[in-house]
Amino acid sequence: MDAGSFALVLTCVFLWAVLSAKAERAYLSAPIVFVAVGWLLAAGLDLLHPGHEAVKVVSETTLVWVLFADASTVQISKLRRDAVLYARLLGVGLPLTVGLGTVAAIVLLDMEPWTALLVGAALAPTDAALGAAVMTDPHVPAQRRRLLNVESGLNDGIATPFVGIFLAGAAATEAVHGASGVGSAFIDLAGGAAMGLAIGLVAAVLMRLAAERGYSAPAFRPLTPLAVALLAYAATVQVGANGFIAAFVAGLAFGSTLPSDLEPTIEFTNVVGEVLSLLMWFLVGATMLVPALQDAQWEDAAFAVLALTLVRMVPVAIACLGLGLDRRTVAFIGWFGPRGLASVIFALLAFDTLEAADGRRVLAAVTITVVVSVVAHGVTASPLAARYGAAAATFDAHRAEHVPTPEMAPRMLPNRAGARPRPGAPEPGQDG
Repeated sequence: MDAGSFALVLTCVFLWAVLSAKAERAYLSAPIVFVAVGWLLAAGLDLLHPGHEAVKVVSETTLVWVLFADASTVQISKLRRDAVLYARLLGVGLPLTVGLGTVAAIVLLDMEPWTALLVGAALAPTDAALGAAVMTDPHVPAQRRRLLNVESGLNDGIATPFVGIFLAGAAATEAVHGASGVGSAFIDLAGGAAMGLAIGLVAAVLMRLAAERGYSAPAFRPLTPLAVALLAYAATVQVGANGFIAAFVAGLAFGSTLPSDLEPTIEFTNVVGEVLSLLMWFLVGATMLVPALQDAQWEDAAFAVLALTLVRMVPVAIACLGLGLDRRTVAFIGWFGPRGLASVIFALLAFDTLEAADGRRVLAAVTITVVVSVVAHGVTASPLAARYGAAAATFDAHRAEHVPTPEMAPRMLPNRAGARPRPGAPEPGQDG
């Protein structure tokens, strides 16, 4: 990408910042706009291809910050009240989603088992940022917003080791040069988790001590999470282990150990991650969508529809059995499982690792699914949130939907200037 192209991207970022509220009222989310702009400009600009080193650097840096920020914001110690809900979605729904996605990839896309497992795992994580209106609409009960928020914050990190293992299996099956095999992948994951845990804990303790003794200036404290995230990744890669797992585990350890008065320091990481995510969505449209459309077949479109409906909604329904939730609530949770940044970055990793034919096949399947999700979930977020909120207000006050739940800042979401409560709407944090 030359200077002119980069200036154009930055101009788009500026225009989005200026016009975002107006665009969102027209049901245009940031991912929709930036994917569309990237796609429209791809033919006329000297842009990059998916395997370019610059695309790899941006995508991996974005994933590191997303994993760390999500994990550090979703603090495990504060989730005990709704632990059963989270455990069901992450411990039952997520593996079932991977399994059904794998079956769909084998049947529809005629993929080999390891490659199909890779696609199933890559498309299992959700991205709350694609349904911003749902996460900020006070009509939607706080417990539902928090549930989708936490699920989105944790499932990308949980899916990462599976993506690593399945990618190693696919590469080993293809006899890709330098492939380490599944056994080595397990060792790399364990090493990454250990490195991340150590770095996250030490960083949080040092930051707390420095703040207590006045060693650190408040203005510079927000730089700490940014540095810790990249340090966990770089140090772990240096010793030959999995840097993405290290970033996720470091975020969990850092956020759970940090005192509550220092938690706002993590917000700057979210802001930086949001800017990088805009650039990443532009690159999706400019570098991934064009080759994906060139390689796509009707089976990819069918797979995308299945991935966003049955493959997601059936596991959610099974995970919610016995919890006393209304069927409209289960359908709402099932539909708002948009696929986002983690999935496209996993696809880029596969493109960079696998043989050309399989790499392009994975890139096409994942990119088509994510772009369909960007449009479908972005457009339906506001109207369906309002509709579900109106329905939830009629539920009996003792139903599970109205269990009091503390608010949690939406992960990787900027404040939406256009999101104003409608007249008579409950304040954020109040249910029904």
